[in-house]
Amino acid sequence: MKYALITGASRGIGRAAGIKLANDGFFVLINYRSNKKEALETLRLIQQNGGKAELMPFDISNQEETETELDKWFEKNPEKYIEVLVNNAGIRKDNLHVFMQNSEWQDVINTNLNSFFYITRRLIKDMLINKNGRIINIVSLSGLRGIPGQVNYSAAKAGIIGATKALAKEIARKKVTVNAIAPGFIKTDMTKELNEKELKRLIPMRRFGTAQEVAELISFLASKKSSYITGEVISINGGI
Repeated sequence: MKYALITGASRGIGRAAGIKLANDGFFVLINYRSNKKEALETLRLIQQNGGKAELMPFDISNQEETETELDKWFEKNPEKYIEVLVNNAGIRKDNLHVFMQNSEWQDVINTNLNSFFYITRRLIKDMLINKNGRIINIVSLSGLRGIPGQVNYSAAKAGIIGATKALAKEIARKKVTVNAIAPGFIKTDMTKELNEKELKRLIPMRRFGTAQEVAELISFLASKKSSYITGEVISINGGI
């Protein structure tokens, strides 16, 4: 059985990715912080389709909690390793920089950027030993172009983009790939407050994307079909 850990898998892109990877034959570890109800729904949907999964709750922004929970899993599964890591969880706390509070900066950086370091460092060791692994980082159009009101979010996502490129070069010889996916406007809870009618005018395809479309790309990058692709940032944004 192949194992995949998806952070923030209770809703949106994370849920869609969990369902897709389970259909691809992975045992999916569903990470979430507090929304157990939605995480259980992700689990139900995976099992409904004949897939296998389990819940793995912990706060990705907390180094100690992250490492403790991962260590517990490895103690229970001493001969297994997590082959695919999807760093998907993230938060937004938008504000103009001049008005941004310290907590709005720190919370976004901790959850979106520092968590990448904590989780990836722990899981990458087994990937290197087994000479096989996929690290897929969900970034954002904001990290590529910068979005007004999102200096914190743009900084965090741009940081992961840089880390993706550097880490890919460090471990390519060990057959572990590191890539990033940069979604544009995708219909999820994170974008539900946006003015879709107005924003569609900026998109050549004139529509928002779906979480399922992003999940298809995650599936490809998690597969053997992508074995010669590493250090890349792939945009999925309808042509923006």
